[in-house]
Amino acid sequence: MIQLGLRLHDGEKLPLEELLPLVRQKGFTCVHMALGKSLKDVPNTPSALTPGYAGYLRRIFWDNGLDIAVLGNYLNLAHPDPAALAGIQEKYYAHIRFAALLGCGMVGTETGAPNPEYKFCPECRSDAALSTFIQNLKPVVRCAESYGVTVAIEPVVKHIVWNPKRCRQVLDEIGSHNLRVLFDPVNLLSLENMDRADEVIAEAIELLGPDIAMLHLKDYLPEDAGGQLKSVAPGTGGMDYRRVMAFVKAEKPFLYATLENTSPDNAQSCREAMQRLYDEA
Repeated sequence: MIQLGLRLHDGEKLPLEELLPLVRQKGFTCVHMALGKSLKDVPNTPSALTPGYAGYLRRIFWDNGLDIAVLGNYLNLAHPDPAALAGIQEKYYAHIRFAALLGCGMVGTETGAPNPEYKFCPECRSDAALSTFIQNLKPVVRCAESYGVTVAIEPVVKHIVWNPKRCRQVLDEIGSHNLRVLFDPVNLLSLENMDRADEVIAEAIELLGPDIAMLHLKDYLPEDAGGQLKSVAPGTGGMDYRRVMAFVKAEKPFLYATLENTSPDNAQSCREAMQRLYDEA
């Protein structure tokens, strides 16, 4: 069984009390929640993430039969300014504490760039950038250990951890049971390697499979969108998910897998398409 979910900010633009029943009616059982995108009218500063706020959210999600699969906090842990970096790390600590209060087991993040703009540059692929990211991630993971929460990193071809080998290096160097992988296969693909997509995904499963804690599902079109493939809703592009679904079915029972780049109009049909792929695997 796979647990298919929705990226909450891809849902209808409604108050949470009205949105969650719709998410459940479309057959989803979990969500990816980024507080700053899903709950824009409510402060999400570290001081705002109180036990009372967590209790309110926990009750409303429970009442609608939905799990919060992951709390997204996609900030740049390789920011070059020490003061900005300290603020970013503080937000990770707050999200970890909040996740524990929510009953959400995971905080998700990507892996940054060595510039304030969080944009791709050649230095992203340097050993120095990787070393900086690992150094800055370590205290975040130690915080997660103290709260019993998992930090899940998401390799992205345009970020510092841009391929499975670098991701494996991060996992091994930090060496924590509370550091895992949020696997988005499309994020490992580019115009340069899309013709080897199956090989890239096979390598990721081989190197990272035991540490994959969650799946992101989207699709791509072979168009240059700012140096990356154009991301589209799952089942509407060129992504072949057969290898991924076979892996999940064989080795990851009840894995959370949230859809990305959907709209309220196609979310249910995309979920049904992904469920069919899983069933056929």
